[in-house]
Amino acid sequence: MKELIDKLEKQHILSKEEYTTLIKNFTPEISEYLFEKARNVRHKYYGHDVYMRGLIEFTNYCKNDCLYCGIRHSNKNADRYRLTKEQILDCCKNGYELGFRTFVLQGGEDDYFTDEIIVDIVKSIKQSYPDCAVTLSIGEKSYESYLAYFNAGADRYLLRHETADNEHYHKLHPHNLSPENRKRCLFDLKKIGYQVGCGFMVGSPYQTAENLADDMLFIKKLQPDMVGIGPFIAQHDTPFHDKENGTLELTLFMLGLLRLTVPNALIPSTTALGTIAPNGRELGILAGANVVMPNLSPVSVRKKYLLYDNKICTGDEAAECRFCMQNRMKSIGYNVVISRGDAKQLGVRN
Repeated sequence: MKELIDKLEKQHILSKEEYTTLIKNFTPEISEYLFEKARNVRHKYYGHDVYMRGLIEFTNYCKNDCLYCGIRHSNKNADRYRLTKEQILDCCKNGYELGFRTFVLQGGEDDYFTDEIIVDIVKSIKQSYPDCAVTLSIGEKSYESYLAYFNAGADRYLLRHETADNEHYHKLHPHNLSPENRKRCLFDLKKIGYQVGCGFMVGSPYQTAENLADDMLFIKKLQPDMVGIGPFIAQHDTPFHDKENGTLELTLFMLGLLRLTVPNALIPSTTALGTIAPNGRELGILAGANVVMPNLSPVSVRKKYLLYDNKICTGDEAAECRFCMQNRMKSIGYNVVISRGDAKQLGVRN
């Protein structure tokens, strides 16, 4: 097993069979060996810096019906909201004063927010904060839409592929969504020039070790700038309400594998990790992650953007989240930095 990790550290890729072997057979000892390697690679590219993203969850309306998601269209118990442009800009103002230099606009696929509205919001943020990066995470769109947002000033786009296996994809999503279109979107975004992020849930229903191995191979092919993964956590108003949650151990192991597979990637230690374990985000950083995403959304809407149950930090003000995160990172020897935090190019290190 250690030989496979050494091989991955050197070559940044394994065969499907080799990834599967590692995922099926890892132990606490093997995990620690992997995490040490992953930290070393992360330090080569990013030192002990942790990049901060200001998350603005601006709409919880969604036209899709993904079986795992708490804001799915069919969830009649969701308390829906949309932030106005002014509210979004207020979040950015607050965030800028707190040291955020990347704003992540995340929402369901909400047709109320037309291309014109998104373009106007992006332009306004870039005009007010030209030294900041704007990241969008608003789902599957046409090439023309993505191009319009990019031309307006959007720098990055997050779109989790969720699973690289077609059969597994259809077990998690309604029939009107296709894995082919999801992947088309990711390659369109790369072609346009975005810094692109993909990712998947660890321990999602029906997922196998082979599925996770396919995810690693897809990510290697895509060569994204960012990869976001987190444990699957059930939401009580979804068809998957009684499914078992993903585990901390496997999620951390996958983080370590990701760092060795795409050594220069921006990899967040997610809120979902902090939800399944009190020190989950710290452990994510120690497994090779280098990004955290405190919430800048108004406290009044935080509890309404519940993709999964028991989400943490829904009652904290942005300043609380920001300084709590700084102290958490400091406690394990890492520094939250005021920076856009762009991805390093392969070969360009600290």
